[in-house]
Amino acid sequence: MRIATWNVNSVKQRVPRFLPWLDQRQPDVVCLQETKLTDEAFRKLLGDEITGRGYEIAYAGEVQWNGVALLSKVGMEDVTVGVEGAPGFPHQEARAVAATCAGVRVHSLYVPNGREPDSEHYQYKLKWLAALREVVANGPAEVVLCGDMNVAPADADVFDPAAYVGQTHVTEPERAAIAAFDLHDVVRDRWPDERVFTYWDYRAGMFHRDLGMRIDLVLAGEPVAGRVKAAWVDRQARKGSGPSDHAPVMIDLDEAPDGDIGPMVPPPSAPAARKGSVKLPQSALKPPPAG
Repeated sequence: MRIATWNVNSVKQRVPRFLPWLDQRQPDVVCLQETKLTDEAFRKLLGDEITGRGYEIAYAGEVQWNGVALLSKVGMEDVTVGVEGAPGFPHQEARAVAATCAGVRVHSLYVPNGREPDSEHYQYKLKWLAALREVVANGPAEVVLCGDMNVAPADADVFDPAAYVGQTHVTEPERAAIAAFDLHDVVRDRWPDERVFTYWDYRAGMFHRDLGMRIDLVLAGEPVAGRVKAAWVDRQARKGSGPSDHAPVMIDLDEAPDGDIGPMVPPPSAPAARKGSVKLPQSALKPPPAG
């Protein structure tokens, strides 16, 4: 079973790339984030195209901001929207949808950004993650959390730790919140020493210079992690015209149709930047008000 997660940064904008990508990569389960559409708008835009390819769909959308979806070719049971006990900001946002797909509890997640350390939104992020942790702890061991976690788990997951001093995504409380799930970070498990990113800011040529972060994660329970045969970032989907600023993360269970490839396909051509030589574009991690 192939599981993919992708922050598409507006599914409406990504349609010309998304459907060919589905046909090329043939994922069995797809977790999408930042769809930025209501459920009805998503259904009208892509429902027929997706179901025509053999997928069931679960949505959790809202107008203009946020939004997640879950697509499955291998069945979809016990669909839940949202995270029980999670706070709103101030209302509940469309950030989570889960279902059981071929015996695996799959969560498609768009974790709050946090905006600035110690801000109200940062505290909201930590409380939201704590509520999700309770849900996962009380659920099955056959689980995967897929999505834009808005946390780089370690210094190795950013191009230069010095560039992120004073920013969200890299603070100890955020990293501790991810570690507290006690799940396998399957990409890092498979590629412990490799430079692997999933997000590159649109500005300042960050993608072409490979100045990125790894914030799109797949966290798996032991029974699922033990089935992983390949784990990689589909960097091809970030190339060319009209891409999302995130690349999909691909996980193959039980068999690897493309072989044990990775960690990034294709690999970047840019060498690692010299430490301290690059600064982040202004406000690189500060989203619009609803982010």
